[in-house]
Amino acid sequence: MTREYPRIQITDEMLSTAKQLVEKVRVNRTVASKIDTLTGILGEFAFAQFLFGDWNKHRVGSNKGEIDFDGIEIKTSAFPFRDSLNLLVREDYAKKRKPQYYVQVIIDVSSEKADDIRLGSDAYICGFATSEEVDKAPKKDFGSKIGPRGGYRCHFIQISDLHPIEEFRSLFDQRQINGATA
Repeated sequence: MTREYPRIQITDEMLSTAKQLVEKVRVNRTVASKIDTLTGILGEFAFAQFLFGDWNKHRVGSNKGEIDFDGIEIKTSAFPFRDSLNLLVREDYAKKRKPQYYVQVIIDVSSEKADDIRLGSDAYICGFATSEEVDKAPKKDFGSKIGPRGGYRCHFIQISDLHPIEEFRSLFDQRQINGATA
């Protein structure tokens, strides 16, 4: 049985703001697609909309080189949505940073080789895993959208095997009660 995943629709304001931020936040690393940075920004926007009800409560532009939210790292991919996709965390990244949680967002695009994200696209908030679960996950080179090999390995957990994002809400609410903030 396929699980239901919350969806956030990409608005014109989100898309135009994200495009303006691309050059400011682009990271010098191996590029897997022409829209890597845009995808990541929109994933953070979608998660902020999901969790806070306001996509403007993101930290994009002020968190370069840091975890996206307090203890929460958003991993975003742009692919035609299906729950057989994976949460991917680069092996080198997983060694460097240890957020409490990784949250997977998939932006539903028309093709696996998509090189743009269109207004009205859905961002699926797929679920989460702990840093410890990611560290224990198997690793593989998944390649890139612009070539057969990515040149790096990623820990991977299938989306359908992630903790449901609804469970995350209660964990987050509990963190808020205990004094942590996003």
